[in-house]
Amino acid sequence: MPRPQFLYALTLGGYFGTLVLLLAWYGWAAPSTLFPVSLVLLLLVLPLLAPLRGLLHGRRYTFAWSCFLALYYFTHGVVEAYSSPVTRYLGLLEIALTSLWFLAALTYVHLNKPH
Repeated sequence: MPRPQFLYALTLGGYFGTLVLLLAWYGWAAPSTLFPVSLVLLLLVLPLLAPLRGLLHGRRYTFAWSCFLALYYFTHGVVEAYSSPVTRYLGLLEIALTSLWFLAALTYVHLNKPH
């Protein structure tokens, strides 16, 4: 059975990986041509900052509700991977990172249940 510290590290890896991916994706690799880059980054990155403090402190409640946020970004990755051949690899990477975040956070919450 995985240790909570390992799951904590995996969750943060998926979370920060998603954050860095979105910054690199829309800031450098494939910026939006329809909207200003600053607006896209604000709308995509700002929600990721909401659970930052709780995740860094290992709070079960934050790990639990951040799973909903991970599903939002998972859906974004699926849509991008399906609809845009140019950025398909970025969408697939986002799917992998958010899946890691979701599964590790869910398992972390399960293993740290109060008895």
